[in-house]
Amino acid sequence: MYEPDGSAMVYWHALDGMEASAGMLLFARGIAGTGLHFVCVGTSTGSVLVFDVPSKGTNITLSEVLEQHSSPITDISAELCKQPEGAADLVTADDCGALCVWGSGETFRLITKIPASDCTCSSVKLWNGIIAAGYGNGEIRLYEAAHGTLRARVSAHARWIYALDLAPLSGKLLSAAEDSFVRVWGLSHNVETDCLEIEHCHTECVTDTQICGARFCNPEGTAFAVTGFELTEIILYHQV
Repeated sequence: MYEPDGSAMVYWHALDGMEASAGMLLFARGIAGTGLHFVCVGTSTGSVLVFDVPSKGTNITLSEVLEQHSSPITDISAELCKQPEGAADLVTADDCGALCVWGSGETFRLITKIPASDCTCSSVKLWNGIIAAGYGNGEIRLYEAAHGTLRARVSAHARWIYALDLAPLSGKLLSAAEDSFVRVWGLSHNVETDCLEIEHCHTECVTDTQICGARFCNPEGTAFAVTGFELTEIILYHQV
């Protein structure tokens, strides 16, 4: 962990003390800040390390380890909007496609667990109580965070989804995959029918590129950047 301007490292944590299966390397994957002062980091053992980061000073400590996953963590996402204490504000995903939804407080509480799927959940986002999950088979699935109920399922890409991102002010969802396509979707909650809805808004093709990263550049979702395997560039798109 570094100072905000990157000028100095203030904390590091070694995974040496964790037990790995035979022939398996230890690594960390997935990181998100949640609650008032917690940073959560996923590991290859399925554990999620919770670090307590003070508002001032560098006295960062490992405060808790969340043990609900049996496979390596693939991604972690936190609710950007402030939530009541104990409400669903963190979701973790693993290689088997299982999702765990947590509420932060003085300690973390497991709210619900979505069972393992038929493929890896490679990327996950949490927004306004909605979980958007991207999978290795190209699907996007929407769940209710509070109960883990599946509310929508879309065959979004022809190949592995590597990245999702959400624009918090507009509810736009960005998906990027190995099939060279990056797509923008609109998420909404129909109050009359009590349904979560997903609508396709835009598609871009980065020719002959397996896209591995994509992010919105602003909270409105009017600009986004993508990159791909063996690509030395970041490509920026802007709505006109």
